[in-house]
Amino acid sequence: MMRQTPFLLGGLLLLLPVLGCQSTRSAPPIQVFYTSSEEPTTPEPASEEETADVQIVEADDGAFLTADEIDSEDLDTPAFSEDLSDDGRMGEADYDQIQALLQDSLEAYESADIFWKQGSFEDAFAALDHAYELMSAAPPNGDPLIAQQKEDLRHLISRRVIEIYASRQTAVGDIDRSIPMVVNDYVEREIKSFQGPEREFFLESYVRSGLYRPMIVEKLREAGLPEQISWLPLVASGFKVRAMSRARALGLWQFISSTGYRYGLERSWWIDERMDPEKATAGAIGYLTDLHNLFGDWLTALAGYNCGEGNVLRGIRSQHEGYFDQFWDIYARLPRETRRYVPRFLAVLQIVEDPTAYGFDLPDPLPALEWEPTEIERSAELTSLDKVLGLNSGTLAALNPELRRKATPTEHYSVKVPTGQSEILLASLDQVPEWEAPSTSYTVHRVRSGETLSGIAGRYGTNVRTLMDMNRLRSANRIWPGQQLQVPDGRPRATYASNPIPAGQEIQYTVRRGDSLWLLASRYGTTIDRIKRDNNLTRTMLKPGQSLRIRSASSAPSGGSNYVVRRGDTLGRIAQRQGVSLSRLLAANGLSSRSTIYPGQRLSIPN
Repeated sequence: MMRQTPFLLGGLLLLLPVLGCQSTRSAPPIQVFYTSSEEPTTPEPASEEETADVQIVEADDGAFLTADEIDSEDLDTPAFSEDLSDDGRMGEADYDQIQALLQDSLEAYESADIFWKQGSFEDAFAALDHAYELMSAAPPNGDPLIAQQKEDLRHLISRRVIEIYASRQTAVGDIDRSIPMVVNDYVEREIKSFQGPEREFFLESYVRSGLYRPMIVEKLREAGLPEQISWLPLVASGFKVRAMSRARALGLWQFISSTGYRYGLERSWWIDERMDPEKATAGAIGYLTDLHNLFGDWLTALAGYNCGEGNVLRGIRSQHEGYFDQFWDIYARLPRETRRYVPRFLAVLQIVEDPTAYGFDLPDPLPALEWEPTEIERSAELTSLDKVLGLNSGTLAALNPELRRKATPTEHYSVKVPTGQSEILLASLDQVPEWEAPSTSYTVHRVRSGETLSGIAGRYGTNVRTLMDMNRLRSANRIWPGQQLQVPDGRPRATYASNPIPAGQEIQYTVRRGDSLWLLASRYGTTIDRIKRDNNLTRTMLKPGQSLRIRSASSAPSGGSNYVVRRGDTLGRIAQRQGVSLSRLLAANGLSSRSTIYPGQRLSIPN
């Protein structure tokens, strides 16, 4: 049998020096499939139960084929018709035969993974040879989907060859150096950022690292992953367990909800395990392991962790040369954030490795959290538990950040308490009242132009902090027209004009805390457009102490009348009801078709 992969292996060997040391730990690979539109999707890795019955290339007696047996086996290649149907497509029989060959190739690839785990490198290489031959024997027959499937298999096989060669050169206990310590212009730029404008952030994050890093290092060692990964949360979250990104990634390891579900992180009304340091660390280790098995080097795996494996795969596929698929090869094709994420991580490694060389005198990290689990069968507020244990308020909330309501759920839950406090808590639990969850009913308020969060809070009888917490707002000053906000259930207070300005008159008004253009327009029976135009305002933001000129919306034209806007009115309905055209109504009141009207506002109705 003619073997084709030695030619492939010869070229791949040239790449080994740039790989660095690879971990010998291997998990089932992430399989990448493509639809007919060639859009990549990445299904979750199959569980052990799901893969237990996978048909591996076997001999008749059920044993795995060895290298010699695979070498001596004749490749049974079916004959394919070269004739296409009238519409240019191959026949169903030929298509099924090709798919069978590709499936056999994938199964041979998976058998190589089994041999690799067993330490049988020659058998693993032989299985990959066999997988490559099966893949090569399947003609594309002009079908783009089959061509893409072959290309994906070729990439998987070549990647596995590199991984096996690299694993043979990895020394036991040498996992620390499996992430290459690269210093280039991109890394130096991030080092300068940490030395300058981000110095305070770096030092504060370094101090916080002591709370969680010992636990992370222990789990990384158990999993056989590089210990340097324990510094990744400094880049991702600053070692803050409640950190949330613009993409709503949450926790130390910045999981989005869908990836968190993939790696066993529960999310409910009561808890969000993305904020649980131990469970999120286990999830991150699982995800990083799968990414490393997919890409074969840690820097590319870290890029996939930041922007998703789909983005990285698209960057690899866009390369003209398929074997240029490591991080620095595809750097320019990655999202901007990812192009900083990996160099920032490498910059952190450089600084913590030799802080003096980079002008840092690192403070002592905080001591690691020490706790023990206590099983509780009912809901209790954490501050009440703090009290019976004689702890500072917030102690248990810091140990249990995954509890979203700062209370234990109504069902069985294992709550973390300081070491030595478990028996005390169980003995005192009867003194703690059962916590009743507050009503979750709310109203949705759509933000209008000129409104402020304080104004909205006043209308609904609540406060700014409550609205920020309900809507997870970072700033009280960043809301925009059209945004939907959850507000406590209840009817908004009336906003009818309490002091309308007589037609043709004006007042000077000094802005007070909580004012907004919307409130002022409603109170004085005018419009936001008129106030902005009279005061040359380009923005809707107001400042306490600011002086505003406020005039009535307009005076009633000769022979005309005034109309007080009521709840539910629209400009179109008012015009129709008053028997005037909408354009005349807008012109008479200095409004545009996009203007907003409010209950209590006075409008002039032209004849």
